[in-house]
Amino acid sequence: MHFDEAVASVRAGGDPAEIARAVVGAMAPEERLGCLDGDGPIWAGLAFFGEGGYHRATCDAAAVERLGFPGVRFADGPRGCVIGNATAFPVAMARGAAWDPDLEERVGDAIGRELRASGADLTGAVCVNVLRHPGWGRAQETYGEDPFHIGELGAAFTRGLQRHVLACVKHFACNSMEEARFRVDVEVDEVALHEVYLPHFRRIVEEGVASVMTAYNSVEGEWCGESTMLLADVLRGEWGFEGFVISDFIFGIRDAARSLRAGLDIEMPYRMVRAQHLAGALEAGEASWDDVDRAVERIVATRLRFDDVLATEPPSVSAIGSPEHRALAREVAARSVVLLRNEPVGSDVLLPLAPGTRIAAIGSLADRVNLGDGGSSDVWDLECRTVVDGLRGRFDEVVHDDGVDPLRAAATAADADIAVVVVGFTHLDEGEYIGAADPALAALFPPADDPADVAAFRARIDALAPVARPAHHDERPTGFSEGGDRRNLRLAAGDVALIRAVAAANPRTVVVVQAGSAVVVDEWVDAVPAVVQAWYGGCEAGPGLADVLSGDVVPSGRLPFSVPHDDADLPAFDPDASSFRYDRWHGWRHLGQQGTPAAFPFGFGLTYTTFEVRAVQVDVAEDGIEVRATVANTGERDAADVLQVYAVLPDADRPPRLVGFVRVEVAAGEGEAVAMQVPLDRLATRDASVHAWRPATGRHELVVGRFAGDPASVVVPVEL
Repeated sequence: MHFDEAVASVRAGGDPAEIARAVVGAMAPEERLGCLDGDGPIWAGLAFFGEGGYHRATCDAAAVERLGFPGVRFADGPRGCVIGNATAFPVAMARGAAWDPDLEERVGDAIGRELRASGADLTGAVCVNVLRHPGWGRAQETYGEDPFHIGELGAAFTRGLQRHVLACVKHFACNSMEEARFRVDVEVDEVALHEVYLPHFRRIVEEGVASVMTAYNSVEGEWCGESTMLLADVLRGEWGFEGFVISDFIFGIRDAARSLRAGLDIEMPYRMVRAQHLAGALEAGEASWDDVDRAVERIVATRLRFDDVLATEPPSVSAIGSPEHRALAREVAARSVVLLRNEPVGSDVLLPLAPGTRIAAIGSLADRVNLGDGGSSDVWDLECRTVVDGLRGRFDEVVHDDGVDPLRAAATAADADIAVVVVGFTHLDEGEYIGAADPALAALFPPADDPADVAAFRARIDALAPVARPAHHDERPTGFSEGGDRRNLRLAAGDVALIRAVAAANPRTVVVVQAGSAVVVDEWVDAVPAVVQAWYGGCEAGPGLADVLSGDVVPSGRLPFSVPHDDADLPAFDPDASSFRYDRWHGWRHLGQQGTPAAFPFGFGLTYTTFEVRAVQVDVAEDGIEVRATVANTGERDAADVLQVYAVLPDADRPPRLVGFVRVEVAAGEGEAVAMQVPLDRLATRDASVHAWRPATGRHELVVGRFAGDPASVVVPVEL
C-alpha cells in the first residue's frame, strides 16, 4: 500500500495500526531495515555536525521514497527550534520556576510553530529527567526536582508542541549524571523507579506524546536503548504506549539485535550500529523479521495517527523569531525570575526600583548573551538582549563595569543609586557533555561510509540555505561545547569577591544569579539586601529581568528545586561514577527526611506583596480528593501566588509527595477561591512483590501551603 492510500484510509475511519501493517507489507526487506536507523551516513553526518549542521538541517529517518512514506524529520527544541535563527526561550528550568502549565503550553505552541516552519516534524524538546542533584550539567533542560511538577509542565509543553509536530520525551530513564552518561549503571529498586523516576514519563505518555527517546546510561545492568524492562515491560506493557522509540544520538545503542528485541524502533541519527550488524543478526536468529515489522509498523502508525497535525500547511518562515514569539519569550523571562531575598535598606525594601534610579550594572555577565548550554539544545538566535540592554531600555542612567577589577567596580557602584551585580555560570561551566568518551565506543563506528550514501547526503546538504552564526558564538568552537557537570554548587571565588566589594561600596546592591540550577549562597548572601535567580533567560533575558526589578511585572516565580545551605546537605553526586544507586530521597524530600532546613525551599519565592492561605477545606470522594482554599492578597500590589498541596503517606519509608499546585492571580486586598482535584492514584504506592500499584489506604495528611515546609501550611488529616 502506498502511503497516500494509507492516509486516505485513515481519514475514512480506518484503524492506523491495521493500515500501517499493510504499508509495511508492501515494503521490500531492505526498505524495512532502512526504517530502523537514520537516513544519512555516520562519518559524513558527524563532519556535517562539526560544520554547524545541527543548526542547518533536520536529522531524517525511516523514509521510504518508493511508497511515499516521509519518515520523520527531527530537530531539537528544549528552549527553541535549533534549526535556523529561531527564538531562544528561557531554559526549561526557568519555565519550571513559573509553575504555570498554561504558560508552558503557549511556549510549546510557539516552539512547535517554529520547528514546523523550519522543516521539522519531530522534536526532542520534552526533556523531563528528575533533577536528582543540582550538579547535573543538563539540569537547565528539565523543569525541576519533583516528578509531579515536572510531569504537569512536560504534559503542557507536549500539548503545545503537538499542535504542529510530533513530540519526543527524553531521556528514558534515570538520566541525571552528564559526564558519566556513556558508562554509568544506575541501580534503583522498583519502588524508587516507579514512584520517583518514572511518574512524569508516564504522565506525558498518557498525554499522548508521539515518541520516546532512550537514555545513554544503563539501568539495573541494561543499556536503556536495549532494556526489555523499560521498553517492553513498562513503557509498552504496563503503560500501553503506542508510539515509537528512538535512541539518543550516536551512542544510543550498543547491540543492534538486543535493541530491536527490546522495542527500540529507530537508531538516531545516522546509519551506524544497525546498518553494520542487524542483517547478520537476523540471519543468525538473534532477532526476527517480526521484530522488524513491529518496529516499522509503530513508526508508520504514529504518522498516520498524527495525520491531522502533519497534513496541515506549515507556518510561514516568518513565524521563526516573530515579534509575537519574542514578546512571549520576554513574558516567560519575567515570569521565571525568582525573588529570593528583598531586605530593607533604611525604611524600605530594595525592590522594586523607583523610576529615575541610577544603576551600576556590574559583572561580565551583565553585558553578555548567556543562553546556557552549547550542546544539542543550543538556539542560534541573532537578536538577544542582555541585562544591560534591558536596564537601559527601562532606566535612563545605566553604567556598566565588567567586574574584572573589583576595586574599580566598587568605585563605579558607589557613584550609583543601586548596584546590580550579575554573576553565575555559562555553557563552559555546565551543560551537555561533549568531551572525551570511552575509547571502546569507537568500535561502534563502521570503517567507512557507503560512497553512494555520502554522495546523496552531500547533495542534500549542498542545497541548504546558509544559516548565520550568532556573534555571541565567536568564542566557541565550531561544534558543540564541552559543558559537563558542576563539581560544587558555589559561585567562583572571583564572583564572591566582586559581590563583597560592590556591597561594601554600595549597600543598595542586588545580586542576579544566572545558572541552570541551585547555587549555594551562604558565604555571601548576608552581605546584600536583594537576590534574584534569573536563570538562562533566553533572547529577552535582560528586558524580562528589568520588568521585574522595575516593578512593571510583580515577581511570581517559585523555586523548582531546593537550595541547600551546603553541598553536603544533599545526596551524594559523583560525575565520575561507573555505578551509582538512586534511592527514593532527594531534593526537598531528602532535606525533610534528614531534618535539614533549606536555605531556600522548593516552591519558595518572594513577591512585592504578601499572601495568606485561608479557609482550607478537603473533601474525599470515591474518585478523588478536592482541596479548596482562598488565597488572600494582604498587600498593596496585584500579584500571583502558587498554592501547593503535599501529601504525607502512612508509611514513613515512602517520601511525601507534591500532589497538586495552582497559580492564581489575586488583586491587592482581595481573595481568590481555588479548587484542586487530587485523583486517588496520585497517592498509590508501588508493590514490588506483584509489580503493580497498590491503592492508597490509611491515614494521610494533606499539607496545603506556599512552599515545601511552609510553617504557615494547613495540615488536614484524610482517612482513605
